[in-house]
Amino acid sequence: MFENLSDRLTQSLRNISGRGRLTEDNIKDTLREVRMALLEADVALPVVKTFIAQVKERALGVEVNKNLNPGQVFVKIVRTELEQAMGEANVPLSLATQPPAVILMAGLQGAGKTTSVGKLARHLKEKQKKKVLVVSADVYRPAAIAQLQRLAEEVDVEFFPSSTDQKPVAIAEAAIAYARKKFIDVVLVDTAGRLAIDQEMMAEIQALHAAIQPIETLFVVDAMTGQDAANTAQAFNEALPLTGVILTKVDGDARGGAALSIRHITGKPIKFLGVGEKNDALEAFHPDRIASRILGMGDVLSLIEEVEAKVDQEKAAKVAQKVMKSGKFSLEDFRDQLAQMRDMGGMMGLMNKLPGMGQMAGQLQGQMDDKATLRMEAIISSMTRQEREHPDIIKGSRKRRIASGSGVQVQDVNRLLKQFTQMQKMMKKMKGGGMAKMMRQMGGKLPPGMFPGR
Repeated sequence: MFENLSDRLTQSLRNISGRGRLTEDNIKDTLREVRMALLEADVALPVVKTFIAQVKERALGVEVNKNLNPGQVFVKIVRTELEQAMGEANVPLSLATQPPAVILMAGLQGAGKTTSVGKLARHLKEKQKKKVLVVSADVYRPAAIAQLQRLAEEVDVEFFPSSTDQKPVAIAEAAIAYARKKFIDVVLVDTAGRLAIDQEMMAEIQALHAAIQPIETLFVVDAMTGQDAANTAQAFNEALPLTGVILTKVDGDARGGAALSIRHITGKPIKFLGVGEKNDALEAFHPDRIASRILGMGDVLSLIEEVEAKVDQEKAAKVAQKVMKSGKFSLEDFRDQLAQMRDMGGMMGLMNKLPGMGQMAGQLQGQMDDKATLRMEAIISSMTRQEREHPDIIKGSRKRRIASGSGVQVQDVNRLLKQFTQMQKMMKKMKGGGMAKMMRQMGGKLPPGMFPGR
């Protein structure tokens, strides 16, 4: 996510951050590079112009001149302006109304609207403890109704049936009436998408909006369409009173132009990011955290939230206790850690959220991505319990059997055993508090606050 923009901006700002004194010339040179980075990221031109003008005004003002480290202050100004462009703070869903709170989902075909309904339903159920009902008012695609029913079953929320011979308004009104009787908190209404904006589609969704009066009208848009995403959002915003945006397929967008353009062009906040295909791959949008990620400063807060939500704390505590006491770490433990890491977006996802690690993630692409993690899990699963507890017994014939059972080459088995041995050595250092000593030896290589007592 945002790799291209992040690489270009961090490179541009690295040159100026070490400067003891800023001049109009070096600010001008850096801003020229920043401008090119934003345009290459497909950020809309009006947004780029405003952004550059505001950074320049603040950088040439008193704010930098009186500071002891003007180069670093310049980077801080860029970060602040990135936050301003994207909306300053997270804007949560507004559900303060007489239940059920109705949320209408709008967008073009293929933007990931129906999938986002499923993800949002899960988010509301798990994070906000809401009773959720989903309904499809897409009467043009029977597959859309079936898809939403399947998603509702996956995330364990209620589905209100509909069919293609009904009118969208009648479907939505019946679903809301049912939700009132069943004391349901939130109704998510999926609507028909089109391949392009057309008047018929807009008239239909306007009539639906007028009939059900939703408390939230969310526009779902594909991040990979760049500044076109912002322009489409603007067209919908003129037809409907949008309250926010869900930006999908962000994990496939290396540029980031849509995230920087939408708020400026529409005036509407991005409320969520779709960051993967799984039904839990929905993140609340925090402009300050995204600005940090773009500038290679990491996003430790989001990482902590993910760890708290997705890591089996009891299991992790048992492994830690075992390692601290005996220094033993088995392949079984290693497999559990790989599975938990995959649940949190894999090694790439984790590294992108750690300060200064974004570029390293790019170098490891293909070595520690989801495919590689699944391959490693398959290799360990092909071993016997004895082999997982005592990997030193895994020699020639055993390696060939494990490789055959997991559909890989013997070299892959060797590579995994080598990586495991390295991790085992590191874990042994944790025995009897050795981890704290190891951290001290590493000096200041990890950011403050990453480990207790630092």
